[in-house]
Parts: sequence; C-alpha cells; structure tokens
Amino acid sequence: MQVNQNLAISRLRHLYQTGVTTPAQVIKSIYTKIAEYNDPAVWIYLAPLADSLARISDLPHLPLWGIPFAIKDNLDWAGILTTAGCPAFAYTPTRSATVIEKLIAAGAIPIGKTNMDQFATGLVGTRSPYGICRNPYDDRYIPGGSSSGSGVAVATGMVSFSLGTDTAGSGRVPAAFTNIVGLKPTRGCISTKGLVPAMRTLDCVSIFALNCEDAATVLGLASGYDLDDPFSISNPLESTPALKSLHNLRIGIPSDQHLQFFGNQDAENCYYAGVRRLSNLGCQTAEINFQPFANTAQMLYGSPWVAERLAGLQDFLVDHAQDMEPTTYEIIKGGDRYDAVSVFQAIYRLAELRRETEQQWQQMDILAVPTTGTIYSIAEVQASPLELNSNLGLYTNFVNLLDLAAISIPNGFQSNGLPTGLTLIAPAWQESLLCQIGTALQHQLG
Repeated sequence: MQVNQNLAISRLRHLYQTGVTTPAQVIKSIYTKIAEYNDPAVWIYLAPLADSLARISDLPHLPLWGIPFAIKDNLDWAGILTTAGCPAFAYTPTRSATVIEKLIAAGAIPIGKTNMDQFATGLVGTRSPYGICRNPYDDRYIPGGSSSGSGVAVATGMVSFSLGTDTAGSGRVPAAFTNIVGLKPTRGCISTKGLVPAMRTLDCVSIFALNCEDAATVLGLASGYDLDDPFSISNPLESTPALKSLHNLRIGIPSDQHLQFFGNQDAENCYYAGVRRLSNLGCQTAEINFQPFANTAQMLYGSPWVAERLAGLQDFLVDHAQDMEPTTYEIIKGGDRYDAVSVFQAIYRLAELRRETEQQWQQMDILAVPTTGTIYSIAEVQASPLELNSNLGLYTNFVNLLDLAAISIPNGFQSNGLPTGLTLIAPAWQESLLCQIGTALQHQLG
C-alpha cells in the first residue's frame, strides 16, 4: 500500500490555483478523515474545525496557503497546552515556537498537537499516557517514536506535513514505519526556540512529508537563523546549486559484518534493493567501515550524554517521579550517575570517533543505511523496552553527535506488508542534495 499523495503540497497548490477546490473544503475533508480513522491516540490536542477554518488566510499568494499541518506536542503553539507527553508537566505558552510562527506566517494551517514518546525519549511510540498510535499498516506493530503521532497523521492523510523532533532518530524511525519521508536537518538549521528540550545541544526540529519535494519546501520556509535561539546557526551553503546529475555520486554502504537486521531477512532484502536503486541512478556504491559510526551511536545513551536529558528536567523529576512513564523516568534519572570528569572523557572519545568517521567521508559523499534494522510488535517492545529501543537506534543515534544531516525515505515492503525505510546521510548543510537523491529514489520506486 503506497501512501496517498492527495494532500501533497504541490498538488494542493495546483488545485487551489485552478479553483478545483478551496482550503476550506480541504480542511473540512481532513476532519472527516480524522473522524473516520478514529484513533484518539494520534492527537493530544485537536483544534475545533471552526478554529481551523478561521485560520485560513485571505492571502492566497502565501507559499503554504491553506496547507494543513500537525505539531508534535513538545513544540509551543501559543494559547494551546504543551505537554511533551506528560500531563503533569503541561503549561500554556504565550508565544509559539519560532518554527510554528514561520509556517503560520507562510499560510499553513495548524490542525493539532500530536502524541509522542514522553519527553521525546524513545524510538518506539509506546511511552505515552495518551495511548499508542495505531501503525496504519498493522496495529499490532509500533508506529515508531518519539514523533509517533506526527508520522501517523501524515501517513493517513490527516495533514500534508507535520513537525517532529529528532535527537536520536525520532524524525526518521516513524517515517520508516509509516512509509513517508522524514527529514532531519543539520543541527541549528531550524530554530529550537519554543521546543521542550530533550538534549538541548543535539535537538533538531524535523519534518514529515509525503515526498521529498514537500520536505524541501517546508524546510526552506521553516529554517533560518534565529537570534533568540543560542543554538541556531546560519546556513553557510544557502546558495549551493542542485546537482545536474547523480552519476558518479559516491554512496557509502556498511560492510556486511557491520550490518544488523536482527533476524529480519525481509528488511535486509529491502535494504539491498534500495542500494541497487541507487546504482541504477548512476551512483557509485562502495563499502565503508561503519564501526566508528556504530561506536558513536552507543554513546548517546551509554555515556554522559544521557545526563543532558536530566539537565533539562531535573527539577521536575524531584517532585513528579510518579507522574512519569516508568521507562522514561528510568532513562532520564540514570543521567545522575555521571560526574564532570566522565563528561570530559566522553567529549574526548567523541572527538576521536569523529576523526575516524572523517576518514570514511573521504571515500563517500552520502552514507546509505537502513533507517532501522527491523520493526517490532507492541508486545515485543513492552516485554523488552530498553534493548529493542536500542536496536532501533543503531543507524540513527550517531547522526546528531557527528553533526550530520539525514533523510529517511520509503524503501519497499516486507512480505508481511510492513514498510521499510532507507536513510541517506550527508555532512552538515547538505539537505538539498539529500532531497534531490530521495526524490529520484521515490520516482524509481513508484
């Protein structure tokens, strides 16, 4: 089952311009879709239909005029509760996150706040007191996290695009498990002002979309330097031209000894089919040493970096342990076992690993990996929440630590009908190149 492209941004723009439909008609239709899909776990807050209709701008020239989108509930939307997946933490912001302000100013219509793994801690989508979103392909399986609701909302035709966040892979894993595109930009590319921090030095706002062109469109409007965000960075490559051809682009793939699919032969077959599609586009594929990337991935939760999650929530944990999802509390509270010396030791180790990965980048322009090695059922994750979550992070956890950009794109289906994702990774500020390759692969996949 391919994702329906009816709400693709370019398509809606054309329909609006030609008078075939109107934003009001589209907004009404998606509320019907939301009611028919009937999964309250997707939304922590759904705006009343009348409010969404009232938000339609009378300026049709705006680039996202009448385009519906969803917001992960760790991003502030003025006047609407921000919960970060924890009711006891909830507050009502007086100002929207910078990225929300930009998109609304471009004409986009926010439909609601989506469910998430509590405090954006998890890749599974099962760590929320608001329920578990149904995976639209098989409700026995996880939807992916932490941006579970944002992924499902796009995949099921409730919105044209959505915002998630991605610290460890939360903008890519839900995309793979729901057969859509998940773009994780370079750190600092999109302002994190108004974002409840998970790991503030690594957090990124991510974009879920139906195709890579839409992801690139939203990125162009959402990104930009923000003086109010101390972690915002000005893009040094804003004028970089698109490649005229993908021929001879060097694609690195991990050697067989470094690839893990955790017993999932279908996922392995899909990955290698994706690599063949890259070759068919004229790209040159070659094996690289993935071990330093894998070693970096282990540092995100297996080193003092986990203490950064505690840094943002330490005061809340003191009085609200009983209000937190148990696995989330265990992970965040575990940050208190590290001292300042271990932090500096980890910084030194990361510098060594970064240097090792730089040697691999001498051999490639793009790194192509499975978004995840496999997918798990809800029952499997509930029985082993930490180990299986860790498995899902093998190909995602290292990206922000190494200051890379990444995009997950649909990559075919397993024999049981569940989708898989292929992730393309590039050095910082190469989002346009990633979207260009992703577009070519999506066209080839059909």
